[in-house]
Amino acid sequence: MAAIRSCVTLLIVVLCLCNAAQLPVVLWHGMGDSCCFPFSMGKIQKRIEDYYNGTISVHSVRIGNGNIEDVANSYMKNANDQIDIACEQLVNTEAIIKSGGAFNAIGFSQGSQFLRAVVQRCSNNDTRPNAAGIKLQVNNLISIGGQHRGVFGLPRCIGANVTLCEYARRMLDYGAYLGFVQDHLAQSNYWNDPLDQETYLKKCTFLPDINNEKSIKKPSYKENLTKLNKLVLVQFMQDTMVQPRESQWFGTYKLGQDKEVVNMVDTDLYKEDWIGLKKLNEDHRIDFLECPGDHLRFTEEWFKTNIMHYLK
Repeated sequence: MAAIRSCVTLLIVVLCLCNAAQLPVVLWHGMGDSCCFPFSMGKIQKRIEDYYNGTISVHSVRIGNGNIEDVANSYMKNANDQIDIACEQLVNTEAIIKSGGAFNAIGFSQGSQFLRAVVQRCSNNDTRPNAAGIKLQVNNLISIGGQHRGVFGLPRCIGANVTLCEYARRMLDYGAYLGFVQDHLAQSNYWNDPLDQETYLKKCTFLPDINNEKSIKKPSYKENLTKLNKLVLVQFMQDTMVQPRESQWFGTYKLGQDKEVVNMVDTDLYKEDWIGLKKLNEDHRIDFLECPGDHLRFTEEWFKTNIMHYLK
């Protein structure tokens, strides 16, 4: 009897320790930002660490060797190349290795759809385990202002480098689907032209793939996304940067025009469940959050109240 009681006690202790463990958090910044600016991602990282008294390890994705290169790559590096770098980076991150590959993820603006691509392409992918065999598995994916059905228009852009912002705007106007633009401008990789869907599906190198919009579907994309515990979609209700604003909730322009928007549940992407959104939604695993104000204009109090609890 004593031996049984000892085993039960040990099991309770182990379960308590497991439940008390905090998964690491991965952040991915948006266009024109960097992983580590103290006034943006660095500040958010510190707030998360302070809120959880240092029990959560936070890794902010950086594409490049420093902040300046990271900012430049947020404009000028093909999204697919960025995803490959991030997958390799995360699978070899110490805190993620210690958690067995599991983590929570928060994307900001374009970092949201990039992290979704990490979920769909890198989760349980036998080509990307590290030397210890660790594979990535995202628990909660939080998208803050992400453009999951792309954009059609760049009326203004925020960021640390105004020159690169203007360059991006000119290249999109010049020809978003030209080969050299697709190769060297990240924003062109999620440019979704409702007036020319044929060219979009044929020439856009990133968004049609991760949304499984092509005729040949990739079952692993749906399989991996539906492993999420929660998909959290934040829309900024006075957004003047993302067109259409509803892209943040998987809405998109109705084909043939750029005024009327089709909501997520009325799209073929949802109805035919190409990536698992219908499954997630029917299981009550998608949370749609509203944030008042313009793009990425949220307060610390809003973030604390609405986002922090997803990191437990």
